[in-house]
Amino acid sequence: MDLFDRLQEQIGTVRLPLFAVTVTAAAQVNTPLIAILHWHGFRRATPLVLPGVEIPSRAVPGSAIQLDAPWHSFETVDAMLLDAAWQSGAWDVERVEQRGCNVIGASAAETLACRQAFGDYGEDMVRDPQLLGDETDRDGLMQLAARRGYVRWLFRPVKGGLWRTLDEPDDTLEVDGGRQPPCPVSPVPRRPGGSGRTVYRLGKVHRILLPR
Repeated sequence: MDLFDRLQEQIGTVRLPLFAVTVTAAAQVNTPLIAILHWHGFRRATPLVLPGVEIPSRAVPGSAIQLDAPWHSFETVDAMLLDAAWQSGAWDVERVEQRGCNVIGASAAETLACRQAFGDYGEDMVRDPQLLGDETDRDGLMQLAARRGYVRWLFRPVKGGLWRTLDEPDDTLEVDGGRQPPCPVSPVPRRPGGSGRTVYRLGKVHRILLPR
């Protein structure tokens, strides 16, 4: 599965810079992955024009994509995310492993984190849609994750993303903010117990940085 190509296709369609990309998997191999593309931009929610009334713009909702390609190890998903993040020019990739929130002792914060990992923002979704047209199985996968746990990856693209405008130093990037494959960083096995945080560093600076 080529996540990078899917991202570039979405960027070309939406025509806005990406703020971040998250991908979430229930802790059960060979289940669909949910990728959420978080856009940076504001648009009017309606074309209606009222004389003397200024209708404010609203944040553009994210895009949810379901990745159905088969996979049989979390290292395979790690490799896919690392490849997409590498080509997108991201500085790093964060992988967070969480237990299920339908277990004794799970806190409200754990439940909220699980819902948000699958793009469910609760009451905010009633007031303002948080996702563009959603044809995924997010609800069912979220229920599975609540029982089995889940893994959530996050990276911030430079190529086609908001972060390119910041011009942060990274000697691995090409002119367009991306990188040529393959990614030189290898996946790390999941932590024992299925809980913890791993950060893959992709960007590098090979020179001395002087104060601006």
